[in-house]
Amino acid sequence: MKDIKIGKYMHYKGKEYEVIDFARDSETLEEVVVYKALYSSEEFGDGALWTRTRKEFSENVIVDGKEIPRFEFIG
Repeated sequence: MKDIKIGKYMHYKGKEYEVIDFARDSETLEEVVVYKALYSSEEFGDGALWTRTRKEFSENVIVDGKEIPRFEFIG
């Protein structure tokens, strides 16, 4: 699994997020990535916070037949 750094990431769908910390799921103890939307959403407001398992955050997705990172570090 690739190393995840604190900082900005580009989601494969084009929006930017900032990884702000790491935590553990209280039931499974699996490590999760805590990240913040760097955009405003009508549904979720400004800077909504999200979590995703470390595994999911690091995995690749298939888009138009190409395997690309779900999140790519941009700084």
